Amino acid sequence: MRSDIPMEKRIWTVPNVLTMLRMALLPVYWLMMYQNRMMPALGVYVAASLTDLADGYIARKYHQITNFGKLMDPLADKLMVLSVMLSFVLPMGGREAILPVWPFVIVLIKEGLMVLGGLFMYRKGIVVYSKVIGKAAQFLMVCSLICTFFYQYFDRIGAPVYLWLLWAAVALTLCALVYYAIDAFRAWKRQQDSVDSAG
Repeated sequence: MRSDIPMEKRIWTVPNVLTMLRMALLPVYWLMMYQNRMMPALGVYVAASLTDLADGYIARKYHQITNFGKLMDPLADKLMVLSVMLSFVLPMGGREAILPVWPFVIVLIKEGLMVLGGLFMYRKGIVVYSKVIGKAAQFLMVCSLICTFFYQYFDRIGAPVYLWLLWAAVALTLCALVYYAIDAFRAWKRQQDSVDSAG
């Protein structure tokens, strides 16, 4: 790796490689689900979630935060979560749909707005970092999706915990979107004020 390249412009760092690995696991996950191999698919999803934790930790601890990572890491997270949700919404592998379509639609619209907002702010030179509520929503969503792999057990005992957690995660996700929008607006307003005062 060339040491004269500023860290923020590098691509081949350990966190970024982990992000690329997470995206490479997507077709593996879909293949497992298409074959109705739920437990191997769960293993792929858990492995992808662990790479998410690892790349964030390494990037912060060893100061390997890059522009590539700022864009691709959240994109990889969104693609993985949406893929897992969609795989439970669609009839697949000889089974019927497990999850209702509306949570997926809501999260898809929310993530689309986040991507568009993030790109707009990035072009303005502004990066809005995730808040505690966003991390909590992501954690709850991961828990709900992991529980969904065991939907047959929950259905047998008459307690669809995976659905309760999913709707709670969707609600928290929408709250996180509101917080993100407020922070983004404040950051943009501060930038505009500084430009006006400089002019």
